[in-house]
Amino acid sequence: MDWETLYCPNPACRRYGRQWRQSLLVKNGSSRSYKQAVGRACGQHVVLRYGTAYFELEADPAIFDIAIRALADGNSLRSTARIVHIDNDTLGAWLDRAAQHCRHIVLYLWQLLPVSECQLDELWSFVHTKEQHRCTAKLCGDSYGDAWVWVAFAPIWRLVLAFVVGKRTQAEANVLLARVAHTTDARIPFFTSDQLAEYRTALLHVYGQWYHPTRNGDRRRFPARRRVAPPELRYAQVVKQRERGQVVAVTHKIVFGSGTAGQACLDASQACPAINTSFVERENLTLRQHNRRLTRRTNGFSQELSWLERQLWVALAYDHLVLPHASMRVPVDTPTPTRGTGSARRWHPVTPAMAAGITDHVWTTTELLSYRVPASFLDRLPELEHLFPVFDSVHHGY
Repeated sequence: MDWETLYCPNPACRRYGRQWRQSLLVKNGSSRSYKQAVGRACGQHVVLRYGTAYFELEADPAIFDIAIRALADGNSLRSTARIVHIDNDTLGAWLDRAAQHCRHIVLYLWQLLPVSECQLDELWSFVHTKEQHRCTAKLCGDSYGDAWVWVAFAPIWRLVLAFVVGKRTQAEANVLLARVAHTTDARIPFFTSDQLAEYRTALLHVYGQWYHPTRNGDRRRFPARRRVAPPELRYAQVVKQRERGQVVAVTHKIVFGSGTAGQACLDASQACPAINTSFVERENLTLRQHNRRLTRRTNGFSQELSWLERQLWVALAYDHLVLPHASMRVPVDTPTPTRGTGSARRWHPVTPAMAAGITDHVWTTTELLSYRVPASFLDRLPELEHLFPVFDSVHHGY
């Protein structure tokens, strides 16, 4: 853990939120074997673990790291609890602790990204019980049954820009595009998706401009205003023709913008010069393979919708900051020898966050869990609750 990012946690202090030397913090021994500092401005004591996932953790940090790494890699709660020899309820509390921390990190780092292309898709899963058996379960929870993970993906960086967990309705589509607009800069990306009608409405809801049509004649009522696509909005759909459940032809349809403008974006793209959704669909496959909660036939499904979202926040931070992506690796100038009798290292690992310019190196799990988000951003989190609500505190199971 880094002393330089430690700040004074006292809101009444005039040095509140300032990091280390600017906050007049000095090292002051330890408390309960935890290193701590004291602020000269207000006399407030603060342990080194403050603001990290290890704060007030009563377990061995090495065991905590292993458990979170296993959960982020898709293991179920019960199997992870058996691996690290802890109770299921304790591991559930650890998952909540890590999810809160990873959510803060992603919201802090995923800002003003210069995205030029974005692919949209949704991933089916279920919570507690499948939809066909929901007649009896719906008396216990409205969120039971089908659960869809809406994904917005930047194919150039292999980066998930935003996700939404919920039903397959217009409300979730609107939230997904609103989160994309919050994550990216002022430039509107070139969007591609399947033929789901909710995406078109959501794009107009987020990026559209109000237009008031003129009245046709003098005696008719004034028409209601509506949203229209701005000139810079470009959106195309991938049309798949199926026969007997098999895809026999794939075409595309330009919804917003001209075909010339869309092709210019594709020609400049480093991912693929054709309209497609293959990258986000491949990401969906990765999510299914690395997450037991999203497997089609599994007994490791989530009991509550909020716990599925918790696991996705941990997996998102782990996959993008800690886990290198094979397709993003770059060759090294000079192969370097490795330990033992292995072949020389010829590739430099690159994570999606490195490709997007969010960070400059591959993080470790300890670095992820000990990263300290600035207090100035944490104080602004209530302003984002309408877009990124906090997890449901109701607990009926994991």
